[in-house]
Amino acid sequence: MAPQSEFTLRGVAVGIVITLIFTAANIYFGLKAGITFATSIPAAVISMALLHRFQRVTIQENNIVQTVASAAGTLSAIIFVLPGLIMIGWWQGFPFWMTFGICLTGGVLGVMYTIPLRRALVTDSSLPYPEGVACAEVLKVGTVTRQSGDVYGEQAVNRTGLRAVIIGSACSALFAVIEATRLFAASISYYFSVGTRSVTGFDFSLSLALFAVGHLVGLWVGLAMLAGALAGWGWAVPHYSALLDLADNSAMQLAQTVWSEKVRFLGAGAIGVAAVWALIKLVRPVIRGLRDAWWAARLRRTGYSAALPRTEFDIPISIVGLVVIVTLLPLIWLLIHFIHAIGLHAHVVPLVTGTTFFIVLITLLVAAVCGYMAGLIGSSNSPLSGVGILVVVVAALLLMFGLGHLYPADEKRALVAYALFVTAIIFAGATIANDNLQDLKTGQLVGATPWKQQVALVIGVTAGAIIIPPVLDLLHAGYGFSGAPGADPARALPAPQAGLIAALAQGVIERAIDWHLLGAGAVIGGVAVLIDELLARTSMHARLPPLGVGLGIYLPTATTLMVVLGALAGAAFNYHAERQSASQAEGVKRLSVLLASGLIVGESLLGVLLAAGIAFSGNDAPLALVEGSFAPFSLWLGGGAFLLLLIALYRWVTRNG
Repeated sequence: MAPQSEFTLRGVAVGIVITLIFTAANIYFGLKAGITFATSIPAAVISMALLHRFQRVTIQENNIVQTVASAAGTLSAIIFVLPGLIMIGWWQGFPFWMTFGICLTGGVLGVMYTIPLRRALVTDSSLPYPEGVACAEVLKVGTVTRQSGDVYGEQAVNRTGLRAVIIGSACSALFAVIEATRLFAASISYYFSVGTRSVTGFDFSLSLALFAVGHLVGLWVGLAMLAGALAGWGWAVPHYSALLDLADNSAMQLAQTVWSEKVRFLGAGAIGVAAVWALIKLVRPVIRGLRDAWWAARLRRTGYSAALPRTEFDIPISIVGLVVIVTLLPLIWLLIHFIHAIGLHAHVVPLVTGTTFFIVLITLLVAAVCGYMAGLIGSSNSPLSGVGILVVVVAALLLMFGLGHLYPADEKRALVAYALFVTAIIFAGATIANDNLQDLKTGQLVGATPWKQQVALVIGVTAGAIIIPPVLDLLHAGYGFSGAPGADPARALPAPQAGLIAALAQGVIERAIDWHLLGAGAVIGGVAVLIDELLARTSMHARLPPLGVGLGIYLPTATTLMVVLGALAGAAFNYHAERQSASQAEGVKRLSVLLASGLIVGESLLGVLLAAGIAFSGNDAPLALVEGSFAPFSLWLGGGAFLLLLIALYRWVTRNG
């Protein structure tokens, strides 16, 4: 039976509202922790809770809501590239129309390019799509049958899931507010000398959002980040600090200087190797899967003798082609405008022609690869940073070979900026392709109409493209980005992937990379890859994700150590939950995921609001109530409250799961 309602104004409106919230939260948290979180499941739960009082609400309508929200939430991964233009000193902010245009044109191309792949990679494929299947299960759990003739019936929402999201958001936001007053310490730090010349230390951030990320990423990613942190601060910081003559600096200043100028590049090398290795491992299954799925789709189509059912209607390929052509018009305008802005107008025709062809071709390629990766290992686990690394290196090499000899060394920064600009457009397409087929798999499992989901994806991309520029501007004004000119290291957001991609573009074009440090980091990454492969062959569960090791070196300990604690606590909690019956264990673990999502959203949104307060007031601590002399008391108050709150939240989940 056809659904009573699917693509509705109220569903799109709810999806856009959720989009604004989760996109802002994902931007802040991605810049802070180098990790974005999946928004499909929290959006589905919120949708069911908000719409269940309306008449004729169906599972397909709730699916449209999560489709809109997840598209925009995924597009926020553009932060892995765009802040690089700030870091190299080219942009001083994020121009709205340029940033909007990058996100919109790249995102729409990502949607359009994956539409012809739906039957091959979703309908006729055996790919598992772990996150798409999980989201479909959540939608079904929130739905009960009240009419025997309707598979899904009327909507009945599990309100406990919504309460978990709200409670988590409220707790983390309130805790962050109290930290902003300085009544609670924001971190526990200690730096000390090792021997006569070396230093090291740690900074333990009291962040519920970081703790929640650790709970979500799991034990083995957490342990991999711990291994990276130990390599960075147990060996690299002491080693390189002993080589520097900075005797007048405090232990903290020396350690932070060494980490910023030396150790981060070790982490960049490790991240690069890990991300590229993840892509190399997927080359054969991608090629084989696309080939097999293509032939399966052709054989199936030859057997059609009747009209396709509603659940097989895509946006017609003629419309897809028309949308791609129309999208190229503003894309070309963006390229021309940026070329003139950076002073490369003498070569505008060959640059625009070659770049347009490059974007069309490479975006098509990465859309297929990212769509397949999402089906194979899930969109959250796909090595998108590896895609960004490969694209920026290829773009930089082409620019270097084509125009590098025409510009002196001090003018090559324009080529670096252009390489990042082009990479950002392609990366936007890659992120959306990484999400698109996952959503379409969810739609297949709940009886959705593909073309309606595809339109919803375009709406989600548009909503995300609108909210991303002002949020980025707020965060840049309030905090700044590590490595950017004039940024305050004490409060700058790390933005690790953007820093790495910008460094690679500069290194290729300006030949400014410290290859020794990157090479040493690459060796560490290679060792992590070997250990991970050995564990995969000898153990059923134990792993050492190489990307986690690289992030553990690259990110500050203020980020890493709390993620590790969250991973350890989450593993212990899940182990305890699994000692109950299978149905109870699944309910408790699902509720803990929703609570963790709420913890991330609450603190992240509060971070955006605080950034606005800092930017508009000019005061670094607009909510501060106490002076520095209160710090010893705030340390005990903050640490104690943090521990008690986590215990209370886990007990609530256990009782209500």
